[in-house]
Amino acid sequence: MAKYLVLIYGDEKRWDNRTDQEWEVNHEGHRAFQEAAGSAVLGGHQLENSATATSLRAGSGSPTITDGPFLETKEALGGFYVVETAEDHSGIEVRPIVERS
Repeated sequence: MAKYLVLIYGDEKRWDNRTDQEWEVNHEGHRAFQEAAGSAVLGGHQLENSATATSLRAGSGSPTITDGPFLETKEALGGFYVVETAEDHSGIEVRPIVERS
């Protein structure tokens, strides 16, 4: 079976302002997804805010290290799942994982 990386994007300002009850509703949705997908979900995690990111940019010689995300965008990468499936997906960004021996 093929493995895919499912990227979860959203509005960080909205995430930062969620109430505990809104977070619980969000977590319930993820739990339901994981239960429905069963063993097809190989892993996944929520990510820290993009302000905590460190970016490496190629240059001449060694890479340049900067604080913050690589790109300034309205939406930020907030989490991911690694899933194994034989089915196609739509509505979210899904990319195959390269497996090397």
